[in-house]
Amino acid sequence: MHIMEGFLPPAHALGWSLAAVPFLAWGVHRVGRGLRDHPDRRLLLGVATAFSFLLSALKLPSVTGSCSHPTGVGLGALLFGPAAMVPVGFVVLLFQALLLAHGGLTTLGANVFSMAVVGPFAAYGVWRAATALGAGRSVSVFLGACLGDMATYLTTSAQIAWAFPDPVGGFAASLAKFVSIFGLTQVPLAMTEGLLTVLVVNAMVRYPLDEWGALPVLHRGARAKVVR
Repeated sequence: MHIMEGFLPPAHALGWSLAAVPFLAWGVHRVGRGLRDHPDRRLLLGVATAFSFLLSALKLPSVTGSCSHPTGVGLGALLFGPAAMVPVGFVVLLFQALLLAHGGLTTLGANVFSMAVVGPFAAYGVWRAATALGAGRSVSVFLGACLGDMATYLTTSAQIAWAFPDPVGGFAASLAKFVSIFGLTQVPLAMTEGLLTVLVVNAMVRYPLDEWGALPVLHRGARAKVVR
């Protein structure tokens, strides 16, 4: 779901960049404060960053100007809270644009907004809702990671549809087209990401370390603080 370099009109590229900046500043503040309180979680945050970098680099061609891939941000959002994943996603997307030609600098703001803002907040919100409704850890984690991925895909579809509305049906027709094309590859990818995230979280539960601390996804039902 990385929109490629130069694909968006300049006004759209600038607009999405401006929309992402406040979330990025907020995320940097929350991560800095959280790591000052829990410096032992630095390594784990690095692992969550590597997880997102690796998964989101596994791209499949989808439609002109973009691609389908897992996002990997759900794991970090569930471990540290969604705000932490905004600067993490920014770093991941920046390095992929510079080193892998995956995405681009002009579309960095749009990609950050979809993958590092919408995705993590959707994943965290779904996980919280599922947990509150009494779902087990595995079900809650799966739904959070899977639907967080889907939220990113829907946002990217909307971004492209807004930039390139259908000549006849306008935004709605263009959105329906991009959603249907993306969905062929993104739905199974999202389900796969959900299952992989469950495996990682369950492995962490089986092999607890002191640095896990009171991370809420690992202590279902505990009133633990996330990195804020």
